Amino acid sequence: MREGMIPAVLGTVVTASGAALLGSKYKLAATGILGFGLAHIVLGAIDLVEHR
Repeated sequence: MREGMIPAVLGTVVTASGAALLGSKYKLAATGILGFGLAHIVLGAIDLVEHR
């Protein structure tokens, strides 16, 4: 498996769960979860591009 694929996939799952929580009363927590997910996607993408 290519390096960076696991953080990118994990970030996608975390981002989706954060987006699903945005409609609930936990908007601040959902925003934080969404941010962590997006950060994982970015870091995974950097690893994927760096280790071609």
